[in-house]
Amino acid sequence: MRKLTLLLLPLTASVLFGQSEEIRRLNAASDVFSEVMGISDKAIPQELLEKAECAVIIPGMKKGAFVFGGEYGRGFVSCRKAGNVGWSAPGAVRVEGGSFGLQIGGSETDVIMLVMNESGMKRLLTSKFTLGGDASVAAGPVGRTTTAQTDALMTAEILSWSRARGVFAGISLRGATLRQDLGVNEALYGSKLENKAILMGDVKAPEAASRLIGLLNKYSSRK
Repeated sequence: MRKLTLLLLPLTASVLFGQSEEIRRLNAASDVFSEVMGISDKAIPQELLEKAECAVIIPGMKKGAFVFGGEYGRGFVSCRKAGNVGWSAPGAVRVEGGSFGLQIGGSETDVIMLVMNESGMKRLLTSKFTLGGDASVAAGPVGRTTTAQTDALMTAEILSWSRARGVFAGISLRGATLRQDLGVNEALYGSKLENKAILMGDVKAPEAASRLIGLLNKYSSRK
């Protein structure tokens, strides 16, 4: 019996580690959004958040970690629920490649994207698409309000920001690939749900996602 227990311990520890990793990432995504929106004068403009159809949060993006010459990060996306009141359970996403202008030395960068219209949301609901190729993307402005109604802001399907070493600013993600992460969805929901089913359906959010959804509702519920 003792030998059997010892043999099972590594497998059990591995499973528990995999689960806790996703919970930590959900908590990190919540921290990023809370801290950014807590900046008194340089947060995401409220009017843009109110217009957004979906929000993507990638905590701790890494430079050159897994993709040679590019970037790699994992995070989550949530979209407006039916009736535009409240936010959906989160779907897992991966971002790969592109040139994010991360700090020299391989430091980590937090990335937030807002999907601004229905066409951008349709891109997001596919299994994979390229920013700046399949979907137009522009660096988002910062501040509680914005008067910079440039053509890019008016027509972009996705607006993006980054935070590195305490600096929060708009950033272009042209060339990066955004895809759903079925493995993470399986860890969170018990099956490899497509992001479309999670974001557009009535999937119950895991308990670990309650803080992130609560923050999205707090800052932009469209009640």
